[in-house]
Amino acid sequence: MREHLVERLAAGPGVIDGMFGDGLIVGADGRPVAPDTAYEPGMFVWFHRELPDEEPVPFALDVVYRDEHIVVADKPHFLATTPRGGHVAETALARLRRELELPTIGAAHRLDRLTAGLVLCTVRPEERGAYQTLFRDRLVRKEYEAVAPYDAGLALPQTVRSRIVKERGVMAAREVPGEPNAVTEVELTDHRDGLGRYRLLPHTGQTHQLRVHMTALGVPILGDPLYPVVTGPVPAGDFRRPLQLLARVLEFTDPITGRAHRFVSERVLRAWSSYDDWAQGGPIVDDRAQ
Repeated sequence: MREHLVERLAAGPGVIDGMFGDGLIVGADGRPVAPDTAYEPGMFVWFHRELPDEEPVPFALDVVYRDEHIVVADKPHFLATTPRGGHVAETALARLRRELELPTIGAAHRLDRLTAGLVLCTVRPEERGAYQTLFRDRLVRKEYEAVAPYDAGLALPQTVRSRIVKERGVMAAREVPGEPNAVTEVELTDHRDGLGRYRLLPHTGQTHQLRVHMTALGVPILGDPLYPVVTGPVPAGDFRRPLQLLARVLEFTDPITGRAHRFVSERVLRAWSSYDDWAQGGPIVDDRAQ
């Protein structure tokens, strides 16, 4: 088992030996596994990896609905949905598990870390697949709001169709020739002072789809560090200019109860409500409606 884990994990022999020595690698019965235990394909062992120091996201995660099957949360900007990379404890899923004391809660879909808004989670692991299928089969109506430059020459509403690819290890997705796999309806709901307020209705769920399509229209979403060009990484703890993209509406029929649901985020996009504060990187404030 020791040889297998040293080969399988990128932690290094010293780390693995230390974990065995401290009894941190356990079997299905919860007892420590000896390093010379014979490795058998398909067997399970458990361990908790050390968490890196994480910058706390200083915004509240609101629960807008909860029953015995689902939890719908209104996620702030900068908070990842699920543990990934350097974001583990500071994620919506980890917070919900702690705050609601529901260790079995799981995410039915994912919302980008930089995007705020509604996230659907499941309470019972055995029901998670039913809710994930809603997203896979495009049975969830999702409506987003964005703030971006206003272009009087841009004909809206219109439906954007393109083929988007996201390569592993490359931060930004890109459009390529070929059969469209990404479809977004874009509407202008208001404009003033060179800014537009947009309603975005995605019919597909490609990575960064809304951000790519808005950039392709010549009106990239404000605060985007990847589109139209990749900028330097934002320093940890800098929460001053969030991406102005919000998952505003989530609407679906519950596959377990048959109940029709429609949820609306109460967050606001600060570049629209107070552009100068957002643009100048003023005091860090929560983006919930007051």
